[in-house]
Amino acid sequence: MIVIDVQCEHGHRFEGWFASAGEFERQRGSGLVSCPTCGSDHVARRPSAAYLRASRPGTADAAGSRPSAEMLAAQLAASLRAMAAAAHDVGEHFPQEARKVHAGESEHRSIRGRASRDEVEALIDEGIPILPVPPAKDDLH
Repeated sequence: MIVIDVQCEHGHRFEGWFASAGEFERQRGSGLVSCPTCGSDHVARRPSAAYLRASRPGTADAAGSRPSAEMLAAQLAASLRAMAAAAHDVGEHFPQEARKVHAGESEHRSIRGRASRDEVEALIDEGIPILPVPPAKDDLH
């Protein structure tokens, strides 16, 4: 089971438990996922903190090894890239579209795109919740 953060068209946020991300999409597409506050079935998955299953300090996993910091970082980066892949790509227009979504001038949805370091810092300074996602190693070459 996985926990998915969901938000309806009216901005109500809630969590749902699903067998998989695919099962969430199937149920959402069939109108089976609805907001517990207003009943709307126009819902979207929201970014959430990645869950990394790791051994407790000083313990080993079933194979007898402990996850390394590099492995945990790679798992986190992969989770972030998967989340970003599910978002609507607005390309170079990311800073402008993020501001419109934040101000309610554009449809509230998960977006992704490209922004310079200065643009990212400006968005964060403006209180716009964004999450820079590192590129995959293959994207760097």
